[in-house]
This record gives sequence, structure tokens and C-alpha cells, in this order.
Amino acid sequence: MPNAPESLPSDLAAAHAMILAEREARRAAETAGAAARLTLGIEIERLKLEIARLRRERFGPSSERSARIEQLELRLEDLEEAAAETAATADAAVTVATFARQKPARRPLPDHLPRHRVVHPGPAACPCCGGTALRKLGEDVTETLERIPARWRVIQHVRERFSCRACETISQDPAPFHSINRGRAGPELLAEVVFGKFGLHLPLHRQSERFAREGVPIEVSTLADWVGAVTTALAPLVGLIEAHVRKGCRIHLDDTPVPVLAKGRTRTGRLWTAVRDDRPFGGPDPPAASYFYSADRSGSHAETWLGSYTGIVQADAFSGFGRLYEPGRTAGGMIEAGCWAHARRKFFELADLQKAPIAIEAVARIDAIFAIEREINGRAPGDRQVVRQGRSRPLVASLEAWFRASRAKLSPKAKTAVAIDYMLKRWPAFIRFLDDGRVCLSNNAAERAIRPLAVGRRNWTFAGSDNGGRRAAAMYTLIETAKLNGIDPRAWLADVLSRLQDHPARHVADLLPWAWSPSMAAQKAA
Repeated sequence: MPNAPESLPSDLAAAHAMILAEREARRAAETAGAAARLTLGIEIERLKLEIARLRRERFGPSSERSARIEQLELRLEDLEEAAAETAATADAAVTVATFARQKPARRPLPDHLPRHRVVHPGPAACPCCGGTALRKLGEDVTETLERIPARWRVIQHVRERFSCRACETISQDPAPFHSINRGRAGPELLAEVVFGKFGLHLPLHRQSERFAREGVPIEVSTLADWVGAVTTALAPLVGLIEAHVRKGCRIHLDDTPVPVLAKGRTRTGRLWTAVRDDRPFGGPDPPAASYFYSADRSGSHAETWLGSYTGIVQADAFSGFGRLYEPGRTAGGMIEAGCWAHARRKFFELADLQKAPIAIEAVARIDAIFAIEREINGRAPGDRQVVRQGRSRPLVASLEAWFRASRAKLSPKAKTAVAIDYMLKRWPAFIRFLDDGRVCLSNNAAERAIRPLAVGRRNWTFAGSDNGGRRAAAMYTLIETAKLNGIDPRAWLADVLSRLQDHPARHVADLLPWAWSPSMAAQKAA
């Protein structure tokens, strides 16, 4: 605020001193502001580098890495907001030399979005001479992305009744089918609620609050009823996806804990995933992820779900899976394939935290094998096997010999020895990929399928019951399978729910994600 006239000095020397003092104060403030912006900029770049480094660590602990990346991204978001606020404040006050913050390259706005032209008319007369003989030379277009809030509407199905004058017969079209029995929610709303809970991890009470703010109060109990009814309606599709996964020649298995509400406490259930993804060896069949729930972590649940399956199973070294590979199993033993990413993780932690020389060397040797796998990803099984026999087998043989020589020098209680024993005790399972081009080097497909559950668990906290766990498994089966096939789960669910009631039962397979396309929904809407 400028000084009041009565506070100004009366002599020239005092005025000169006051001006110099104000300039010095302003210069000091500008220097401090520039230093603060420089510090913010350096921290932003450091966080970007750290996030990029974590994302490159493809074979680190996925759940811990994901959580750490999210924390860093939140911190980065906060710093960038602070930097933008500081820059805006400086622009409004006085222009000073600021840290040159690198701006991300702007992507063009999606072409499929409708364009609404707002024309700003040119001048009616020349601002220079006042003449009115103007001609248009062209136009400049500046595009701004905008989102219109959700619009609610009530669709009225009007069925007219007619009476025949000759025979007095009354005729009327039959009532339209509802997506769920006695339901008043349309397929788009049902899809949004279901996808919001299981795809975007928004609990029903938060969705209820959002709907109420938009002027449409819907009780949580009503939303829960809708979710249960949708699960029942889509059960045939869940069964078809499960059958498709069991037909695969190779399946990835993994599980994650899920808190389940009990009297006065929570107990721990398990959500399991079985993933079929033939794309790494060029298989033509579509990928799919099937989930199932159990009240505990007994390996018998996986055995029961797999039934008579006798193909390749890629999983970690969970002891409960051991009975799957027993030759005397009634349905036949399955073929075990080890996860090199899981084994590498044990060495990476020792190399990263303790700088153990043997662990560092082990990580480097395993990474060389992974580098070869990245080159042959997507090739036919025969081609993959040829490359593995020629390039990977010598590396694996050298690694085994080095493991055994290093193990002999270590104490049995040493953590590095434990990591080596983890692989050597299961060595036949780890080297199975050398003789079968269908086998992957890691179980990352299952770990990626488990990640949405771990993220969602932080929001919905626990399942309300065992039945709630089974509903969650069914909906994750549908949503994650749609994602694996590059389909928008919400749009697919909405279209399926609108067609399922009057769709022929023998053609239900036509509604599966890999048989569906956005053009089908567009044709129906037209």
C-alpha cells in the first residue's frame, strides 16, 4: 500500500533515502521469490525423475511400487500447484526472472468430440481509418476442452391401448423389459454405479452423496440392491469367462487378502485371480481374467476352481499350490512354471537396501535373461523356444553354476542364501521356459490383475460378507476382462444390460467383451 501523503519526507535527502530503501526491499523480495521458485522447480524435476525411475522398474514389488508412485505423484501434483500459484502471483505483481519450468507437450484434443463454435465477430469498421469496406482474410481457432455435468432424465415408455370396433378386442404392446427385475434404473445408470464401485473404486455411500448433490437422492440400500441384481443378471457371462480361462494351455494364478466384516471385527478372506493371456506367445484367443473368492487361503480353493485343468500354471511359490502339481492328483497333475520376477525381487531388495555384492550380481544376470524375453515377446512358441535354446540356456546354466558356487560360501541363515535357495529348490520349475515357448518368464499378468483389487481395497475398506466377496469377484471378472480386451467397461456393461433380457440364451457368447465393439452399441442407439 503506498505511503499516505502526510507520511512522506519533507526534504530531498530523506526522500532519496526512502526510495533507495524501498528499492532494496523490493529487490530482496524478488530475490527470495526467485529462490523459492527455483527450489520448487528443482524439487519438481527430482520427483519427475524418481517417478520415471520407479515406472521403469518393471519387475520390482508391484504393490509397494504402485503405492510409492501414487504418493510421489500426489507430492508432485502439490508442488506443481504451488509453482503455478507462485508464478501467477508474481505475474500479477511484478515480472522477475523465474525458474524455467518445462511444460508438457500439449496433445491435440480428441477428434471424436463434438465441436461447438463460438464466433467472436470482427469489427464493423476499420479501427484505423473508420472505413466499412472490410474483407475477411481468415480466422484463428482456439480450442478449449469443456465437460458438461451429468444430465439426469426420466424416460417414459408410453404404451397406447386400442380397441377393435368390430370385436371389442383390446390390444397393446407388451411392457418393455427392464435391465433388472422390477428395477427403475436404466442400463446406463446401472453400469455407472457398478463400474464406479468396482472399476473406479468409489464406495456406494460416496456415489449416493454425489447423486444427492446433483438433485437425485438415491439411498445406499437401493444402490446395493442394484449391484446385487446386476451381478445376478450377468452371471451367465461370468460363467463363460471362467470356462474360457480354464481352456487355456497356460494360466497365471495369484491372490490377495480382503478384509471381511464380522461381528465386532473383520476377518481376512481371499480374492484369487486366474488369468489367461496368450498374447506373449502369439496365441489367437482373447485374454481374460477370472476371479473367485474364498474365506481363507487354503490351496484347496484354487484346486477346486481349476477342476480337471492339467495345463501350465504360473504362480509364486505359495505352499498351497504344491498339491496342484502332484502326479497322483485325481484330475492329473498340472505343470509348474516358476516366476523369475518374484525370485528377482528377493535379490533386488538385498541389492537396493544392503548393497550385497552377490545380490547385485544376481540381479544383473537375471536382467540379461529378461532382456532376451522382451525381444521375443509376441512371437510364436517355436520361435521363442529356438531363441531361448540358443541365447537364454547358456545364461541360465551359467547362473545355476554361479548360484551353487556362491551358496557354498554363505551361511544358511544369510538372507542372500535364502534368496538363492528359493530358486535352487525349485530349479526345474524355473527352467521350464527353456523347453516350452508358451511359458512366460514371470507371473506379472496375474500381479497386474490383482493390482486393481489392492487399489480398490483402500477405498471400500472391507467386504460386507462372504457373499459380498463373491459379488466383487464376479464384477472384477467382467470389468478386468473388458480392460484386457481394450474395451471401455462402462460402455460395454451398459450395452449388455440393455440387451441381455431379450437376447437369445444360445447366443449369450456374442455379448462377451472380445465379441463386442463400440459400433454395436452405436448401431443399437441409431
